[in-house]
Amino acid sequence: MAVSKSQPASALREAYAAGQRDFGENYVQEWREKAEALSDLPDVVWHFVGGLQTNKVKYLVGKVRLIHTVDREELGREISRRSTQRGSPTRILVEVNVGREASKSGCDPERVGELVASLSRLPHLEVAGLMCIPPVEGDPRNFFVAMREMRDRLRLRELSMGMSADYPEAIEAGATIVRVGTAIFGERAVPR
Repeated sequence: MAVSKSQPASALREAYAAGQRDFGENYVQEWREKAEALSDLPDVVWHFVGGLQTNKVKYLVGKVRLIHTVDREELGREISRRSTQRGSPTRILVEVNVGREASKSGCDPERVGELVASLSRLPHLEVAGLMCIPPVEGDPRNFFVAMREMRDRLRLRELSMGMSADYPEAIEAGATIVRVGTAIFGERAVPR
């Protein structure tokens, strides 16, 4: 998946022309603007990969293929409520703070099973897998292997991990989705 945050819609069009179809956005408002600007491209697939507040869920449900960053039951309940209103399920990933970093979002690793179980009971919500961003410093492989083992233990399908700097290691460890931005688009056009 091409992470396109802070990139202009023209850069996404260029990636699309080269064959890219899956795009990930971090900010709801920016995603809405790009979705509108690219509405003439019928097979663009949107993913939401940023932190999500419950009051923004209404904009995403039914419009993105996968929400990668569900880290608490309250957020899952709101996604379920909105999905039930629409009458169609929403696929989500549970975000895991695999490195237990205070600066990052995500469920603590020891709580993942409990959160997956509670979210799985909600109507119109499909827990498709797990997502993580390992610590920047050091070798990410042990974190990626731990995530794969967690995913396998929970009998989930998807594993979203790996970015421009470490996606080969993530794929080797079993990632089913890698989130690549800089390697596709170059440095962000507009700092956030």
